[in-house]
Amino acid sequence: MVGIKTAILKRTELFRDLGEDVLDILARRAVEKKLDRGEILFLEGDEATGLFVIAEGSVRAFRTGADGREQVIHVERAVTTIAEVPVFDNGKYPSTVAAEEATLVYFLDSREVRRLCLLYPQIALAATGLLAKRLRRCAELVETLSLREVGQRLAHLLFEEASRNGKQTPEGIRFEQKLTHNRLAARVGTVREVVTRSLYRLQSQGLIVINEKEVIVPDLKILGIYADSNRK
Repeated sequence: MVGIKTAILKRTELFRDLGEDVLDILARRAVEKKLDRGEILFLEGDEATGLFVIAEGSVRAFRTGADGREQVIHVERAVTTIAEVPVFDNGKYPSTVAAEEATLVYFLDSREVRRLCLLYPQIALAATGLLAKRLRRCAELVETLSLREVGQRLAHLLFEEASRNGKQTPEGIRFEQKLTHNRLAARVGTVREVVTRSLYRLQSQGLIVINEKEVIVPDLKILGIYADSNRK
């Protein structure tokens, strides 16, 4: 088990430059936790005691508005880390994180991570790069929500999913759409009814074909152009 954890830690951006001996020690102190789909890992505002390594599966980080509506900030897939910010600023968890599917994570105590940063400065440098990427993604999210119509946001999400998980067929790129309309709405910053109407429009324009949970993108390039068009 330690060997598996060591191999997982080695694949993360944060710890990949550490030697095997150090990774083995870290792996022995990593606490394993399994999550079912939809299970909460931690809540926004909880006291942060450490970070998590996503070994299998994926999670979403989100915040909930006063009206109860969820806005997804980012989705992280194996293998990577999440909740790094509180480790370095001693603050609380800035968002709620829940499993998108059956997920396996390893918990690492903040004190252990900070101790390693002092011993191995390359971790701090890797953390700086990782946090900079997250900041850029947050800036992109703000731009998307403020400058793009819902249809373009939804098209962009489908474009990314088709690019990442789609399979080329004679009809186009196929992939399984696992998210409900409510979950799609949380990703693009709107409500379920608007997502339903936007999906219908995308279909009527020939940009996608929906067959139950399967989505076909006839031309990925055209969908991408549409996703970046019609700014507000």
